Amino acid sequence: MNEPVLARLQHLMTLREEVETLSAGPWVPAADWADGDAHLTLYLDVPGINPDRLEMHEEGGMLTVAGERSAPEGLLSAERAAGVFRRVLAFPREVLPQSGEAHLAGGVLTVRFQKKHPTIDVHADVQDLPHRPD
Repeated sequence: MNEPVLARLQHLMTLREEVETLSAGPWVPAADWADGDAHLTLYLDVPGINPDRLEMHEEGGMLTVAGERSAPEGLLSAERAAGVFRRVLAFPREVLPQSGEAHLAGGVLTVRFQKKHPTIDVHADVQDLPHRPD
């Protein structure tokens, strides 16, 4: 190969290493919010985390979830993220303060909050009314 091509390849490899270094930041578990009639539910993927290593704090319309997952000893290669994480999530709907109930199963942290303003399903209520013959 000629020198300009080698210089470009070297530049591309350097850029790739810089991008990989930037993306190797703290671990960020995936989160989903679900809206029910009377509850708002958070689902957070935290496989391999001991419940004793999880912390939650609610303040001012924000929920902070933090924890740590240890890497197994003697790793020959590592693709799974390990270490400390911290997620700060805004509630997508207003909830009653300190109403959260947490459950950890199958690597998913589920936290259910009571909504401040429950959703009323008008269609279901109309169907439940007694039918009047004309």
